[in-house]
Amino acid sequence: MSDADPELLSRSERKAVTHRALLNAALELVGEGRSFSGLALREIARRAGMVPNGFYRHFRNTDELGLELVEEMGITLRRLLREARQVNVAHGSMVRRSVKVYQDYVKANRLQFLFISSERSGGSRVLRLAIRNDVTHFTNEMAQDFRTLGLYPELPTPRLQMVCGLIVMTMLAAATDILDLPPGQPMLEDEMAENFVQQLKIILLGARNWHESEDAR
Repeated sequence: MSDADPELLSRSERKAVTHRALLNAALELVGEGRSFSGLALREIARRAGMVPNGFYRHFRNTDELGLELVEEMGITLRRLLREARQVNVAHGSMVRRSVKVYQDYVKANRLQFLFISSERSGGSRVLRLAIRNDVTHFTNEMAQDFRTLGLYPELPTPRLQMVCGLIVMTMLAAATDILDLPPGQPMLEDEMAENFVQQLKIILLGARNWHESEDAR
């Protein structure tokens, strides 16, 4: 659980360590090919090195544990990508910087993305809705950042949100490809990153040229 001596930790610190151990245990089981929705709290507790009743001191059920995983990843990823967008660089460089940040984050958090990928399309309805809400939050925050940066000022807010939604969905689809990359293949990784960049540029090019006339409606 931790390199620190449990006897030297305060009660709240020990609880935090155990809490983290349960989250990590669930992710480890998902990484072994298990469906999160098929996990029993007993096996999560066992993997974390505690008795089943200990689970209830932290979570009411496995859905509540899953909700924390969704929220945790969403908050961190949104912060990282927001920082990448705020850097004062040319527009094209901002896209590449964001792709690099995202690609690195997916690789560093493989188990979390395996969890999101599996639960986004199956499993618990509670988690599907939570992931959907997080995607909406992600989309709206990106649209707000675009407004702040003065990007695509001619687009009404609903259209800008639609553009950002396409970007987010492209990112989610790319995560699966990143996870499937064989290790030790830098050329394949660079090729995938470049393809990802071009996909995003196509979306943004379409946004820049999206001028529907009244007659076309």
